[in-house]
Amino acid sequence: MSDATPSNASASSPASASAPETAGTTDFETMTRDIAEVPAVEVIVTVAVNLMSAAAVKLGLTEEGDAYKDLDEARKLIHALAGLLDAGVTEISSFHAAPLRDGLKSLQLAFREASIVPDEPGQGPGEKYTGPVYG
Repeated sequence: MSDATPSNASASSPASASAPETAGTTDFETMTRDIAEVPAVEVIVTVAVNLMSAAAVKLGLTEEGDAYKDLDEARKLIHALAGLLDAGVTEISSFHAAPLRDGLKSLQLAFREASIVPDEPGQGPGEKYTGPVYG
């Protein structure tokens, strides 16, 4: 029996080793097709929402509160979100842009409130793109 177990293991190893490569290639092709079917507006909005969510976590606005709070990281995420919206707002309808702008402003205000030493108006994260945010 012990001879049968190693031969079964070695027989399954090459098969399982080649299966992930085939599955990986198939999954990549499937993902590429799926991405090709997604309208640009949805990609832009999805990226913006992900940036907003990550910034909220880094601002300590989640249930965990200060556990993941990191204002330096939040600044980067808010700035990237503002840049994306500045560049992409002409490409998406106001139906999509308005709530994203509102979310950005809320994050900028939350950042200002969370900062021990607030930035000068116009110097906060993303304010290069949005203009000064006053709290």
